[in-house]
Amino acid sequence: MKKHLRLIALMGCVALSMGVTKLYAQQPEKKLGWYLSAQTYTFNRFTFFEAVDKTLSAGLNTVEAFNGQELGGGIEGSMDYKMDAEKRKAILKALKKKGVKLYAFGVVNGDNETEWKQLFEFAKAMGIKVINSEPKAEFMPLIGQLATQYKIKVGIHNHPEPSHYWSPQVVLDAIAAANSEYVGACADIGHWVRSGLDPVESLKQYEGHLVSLHFKDLAEKSSKTHDVHWGTGVCNVKGVIAELKRQGFKGVISAEYEHNWENNAGDVAQSVANFREIVSGL
Repeated sequence: MKKHLRLIALMGCVALSMGVTKLYAQQPEKKLGWYLSAQTYTFNRFTFFEAVDKTLSAGLNTVEAFNGQELGGGIEGSMDYKMDAEKRKAILKALKKKGVKLYAFGVVNGDNETEWKQLFEFAKAMGIKVINSEPKAEFMPLIGQLATQYKIKVGIHNHPEPSHYWSPQVVLDAIAAANSEYVGACADIGHWVRSGLDPVESLKQYEGHLVSLHFKDLAEKSSKTHDVHWGTGVCNVKGVIAELKRQGFKGVISAEYEHNWENNAGDVAQSVANFREIVSGL
């Protein structure tokens, strides 16, 4: 009888090992410490929980939420860092049921010290690892203090020129002003291309300071271009992935696809498949 039980236990361990192996084969980025997520702004024509379902259909199970998206899923209101504790618990319960992790939040800002504290409290309660932001320069010391206190990373995000943070150097100056190991850069490689910057060379400037990315590929080098499947456009996706590996980056990479808004889950799925094929070939 004992021998039979040991055999069953061994078979269970083998099955578990095969399951883990299969999971990593499907998500090769995890071996590098990368969390490939979906920025739910990609699905902003839909509710947050509809966006979560679309994320799952694209082969991802972590998300970066944005402030203001209608929640759906039987929960009233919108994604808002000022929401009450009961609503937070309801969202976490629903996400757990779906097997989805809320990893990042952004791009979001506070307008005063109270709001910044609320934002960090929200992130702590929700288990959020990274807040992506484009804050006013005057708040950088406060952000650094709060990031260190809560041990939550903050990524300074770049929108295209003429936005304040379009240049990597401006972002690096803000990081220095925060004076915290938890404050770094959120690199949006598509917006760099829209600003006429090379994404690989820009990433090199962030070495040692990169905490997250907004990932996309674009049809052409233009401020008025649109997203295309990753690896088929002008953002040098292969070069970006290789540079991330060279730097030993570990963190969240949020998929964005700001095109074909009403039906882009398939575009995200194809982009994710292309990304994983490139990663597997490194």
